[in-house]
Amino acid sequence: QVQLVESGGGLVQAGGSLRLSCAASGRTSSSHNMGWFRQAPGKEREFVAGISGSGSSTSYRDSVRGRFTISRDNAKNTVYLQMNSLKPEDTAVYYCTANRLGSVRYSQDYWGQGTQVTVSS
Repeated sequence: QVQLVESGGGLVQAGGSLRLSCAASGRTSSSHNMGWFRQAPGKEREFVAGISGSGSSTSYRDSVRGRFTISRDNAKNTVYLQMNSLKPEDTAVYYCTANRLGSVRYSQDYWGQGTQVTVSS
């Protein structure tokens, strides 16, 4: 089993920045693909960004590309999401996810509990 714990959420004004962190523990592996999803009130959970085990490959949903950057530090078993130029529509609970095979965009084995991000206009 792998446990994922998110941190770094909060309240920020539009145009501001936040950095989310996701610490993995348990049977972690640098081969795990990891990523972030988000869920706004009344909406379905949606993919935000993903990163391969080595960190060499990343992917983003169109609405955040160029504003968000996903990265990972395998020595610390941590994945990050740097969010810049935040917009009110980025407001959501952000979830960290991981899987053993394939992109997290299409399948997920583990989930964190989520961290709230609120962007005020």
